[in-house]
Amino acid sequence: MAEPIMITRSLSIDPAEIEETFIRGSGPGGQNVNKVASAVQLRFDLINSPSLPEPVKRRVSALAGSRLTKDGVLVISSNSHRDQPLNRAEALARLIALLREGAYPPKPRIATRPTLASKKRRLAGKAHRSMTKRLRRTDIEGDT
Repeated sequence: MAEPIMITRSLSIDPAEIEETFIRGSGPGGQNVNKVASAVQLRFDLINSPSLPEPVKRRVSALAGSRLTKDGVLVISSNSHRDQPLNRAEALARLIALLREGAYPPKPRIATRPTLASKKRRLAGKAHRSMTKRLRRTDIEGDT
């Protein structure tokens, strides 16, 4: 049995959950690109995965966007290299990065009020800019 793929210290997925399909790539490779299936399409059934807890699945599905099918399968393609093993490694690394990003809940934003000094600095900057623009005008009828 293959080693589990570590996402975080406490979270891992079974390599058997990942399905790889090799297709002809449109990237670099010259004449070789027409003959060899060096691009990889990695599929991971996110919704039915027993390895991931439900909150992680929800966060990853939100992060995945168009890479997630209607059936809940995450599809990652890689064809930037001429070499099949390099494309496999890149696709796997992108899957791990996506799962790692969804493994941690986002830090909640704490609303803060601007300080009085920062308000005064902002208003002073606006007044200065206003004066600069007023001095540039040629038709100074209203200002005396």
